[in-house]
Amino acid sequence: MKKSVKVLALVMALVLMVSAFAACGGNTDSGDDAAKTAAVKVINVNLTEEEYAFGVDKNQPELLEQVNAFIAEIRENGKLEEIFNKYFNNGTPTPVTSAALDETKDQLVVATNAEFPPFEYTEGDQYLGVDMEIAYLLAQKLGKELVIQNMDFDAVCLSVGSHKCDIAMAGLTINEERKESVTFTDSYYQASQKLIVKADDTTFDDYTTADQIVAKLQGMDASVKIGFQNGTTGQSYTESTGDFESNAFKVTPVGYQNGALAVQDMVNGNLNYVIIDAEPAQAIADSVNAAA
Repeated sequence: MKKSVKVLALVMALVLMVSAFAACGGNTDSGDDAAKTAAVKVINVNLTEEEYAFGVDKNQPELLEQVNAFIAEIRENGKLEEIFNKYFNNGTPTPVTSAALDETKDQLVVATNAEFPPFEYTEGDQYLGVDMEIAYLLAQKLGKELVIQNMDFDAVCLSVGSHKCDIAMAGLTINEERKESVTFTDSYYQASQKLIVKADDTTFDDYTTADQIVAKLQGMDASVKIGFQNGTTGQSYTESTGDFESNAFKVTPVGYQNGALAVQDMVNGNLNYVIIDAEPAQAIADSVNAAA
């Protein structure tokens, strides 16, 4: 009996030694471990060149002038860069609270789609993101109470065009279709589209230009499914419409309410790729990989 106890003790000691060794080995190769657990990756090639701006109610030319002056001011005094740094360089975001809509008050009513981090998203009943912090500062500058109306992305410009909101602030790329509903302010951010793939997909690993990726996608048939957020540039790019007719893709486009849903569906095996704006692409990829 005592011999058996001694043998058991020896075995347990060996198990602990092996476990400790494995733990030490894991700590010395954390990068490899992170790569093994990653679910998706963003291909570091800008597929497009775009400009973000805010969309103002066409019936409010004075507001347009005020917003343009405000953009110039925060660019010059460094406040815009400070906000960017919060969201692009691991700073600390400042939550923004929306007031209730009240037509008897002097309010700035902002239309957004708060499912587009790091430009707009929610935590509880508070709004965060580049555009939301700019909206808060803009309302302060104008001496108005801030009201944020959260809606589907497709409805953002339409709500301003129908005069239900004063301004659209939702990571909006300037394009001709949206100009039918709103008047765009001066640009405040240079954007692009990027491709998200599964972490073990090596198809585009050696590609360095947008033309290379376009050529590859043009060679794919309808069995290849590409996801995007409805109403975004990613949709036009994938569907080869508007400014992107020359893409002439034969792939199957699949729209989603937001980019995170598209990426999760890709992880689940229902899509091959996702195309979305660069900063949201990285934010979504980081979130998905952290949960993997």
